[in-house]
Amino acid sequence: MSVAYPFAPVTPDPAGGAEQVLAQLDRALVEAGHRSIVVACEGSEVAGELVAVPASDGLIDDARRAEVHAVVRGAVAQVAGAADLVHLHGIDYPVYLPGPGVRTLVTLHLPLDWYPADALRPDRDDLWLLPVSQAQARRAPEGARLLEPVANGVDLDRYRPAPAKGDHALVLGRIAPEKGFADAIDAAKRADIPLIAAGPAFPHPEHVRYLDEEVRPRLDERRRWIGAVAGEDKRRLLAEARCLLVPSTAPETSSLVAMEALASGTPVIAYRSGALPEIVENGVTGFLVDGVADMADGIGRVAAIDPAACRRAAEACFDGRRTAAAYLNLYERLAA
Repeated sequence: MSVAYPFAPVTPDPAGGAEQVLAQLDRALVEAGHRSIVVACEGSEVAGELVAVPASDGLIDDARRAEVHAVVRGAVAQVAGAADLVHLHGIDYPVYLPGPGVRTLVTLHLPLDWYPADALRPDRDDLWLLPVSQAQARRAPEGARLLEPVANGVDLDRYRPAPAKGDHALVLGRIAPEKGFADAIDAAKRADIPLIAAGPAFPHPEHVRYLDEEVRPRLDERRRWIGAVAGEDKRRLLAEARCLLVPSTAPETSSLVAMEALASGTPVIAYRSGALPEIVENGVTGFLVDGVADMADGIGRVAAIDPAACRRAAEACFDGRRTAAAYLNLYERLAA
């Protein structure tokens, strides 16, 4: 049984990394002939069986979180007894964690210091915590009990290079302060190139405020925000972009969008945040930079990066089939 972060839908092509990994594993379980139960918000689309919890229409404040968490706790308690293993993906997992006696795996998709410190030191033998990169694991506090990381990967068959590149840069993901969309816009202006900003702004107060106060005022005729994208539109944007900008200020634990860009033959210009140096090979598949001015300089030099080298790196390092196989092997071991 998989339990999603309850405030973002799981779809075949979701915006969030945690939801994307869950969707990959749900498909892999079904394809391997296993039963897959997914607890996720209304509007989710899964390959297995969906146990839906209410979606949030308005701002996600503390009161709304408490309401939804109560429903998720009930759903998990109702279904967990039928599962060989419960797999939690949300940062809020401690509030609906099954009790002792239920084998439970938690994938830690976000920076470890975003979780309560005591949540990283489980005092039971049937609860396992899984990081998604070596960079993330190295930041673990003393006493944290973590499994060896399982690195993320992407569907290499869905993301392929385009016959030709456009003249625009791309920034793609959820709009939040730590994702640095404002820096991407400023860097594109300094480099004097068009920019397409794509991705949703989820109804968290701080995300809406960042969109309204930092992103919208910077937009102009050549730097546009087009909202959420998925499917063929997303794949086309990634393949046709001159480069992908990843100006994250948080210590990224992984970056699926950077992997998707490389699979699409698109160089990545990224801040040196968290695991991004494990994904971007400086000077070969893009550039690792420090700040807006450095990012603008990287945009100006990106023609030196060979799109074929980007694709080769994705094939060598970021094949989602390896990720799914590693998880299925882990499931078998933990459920035994």
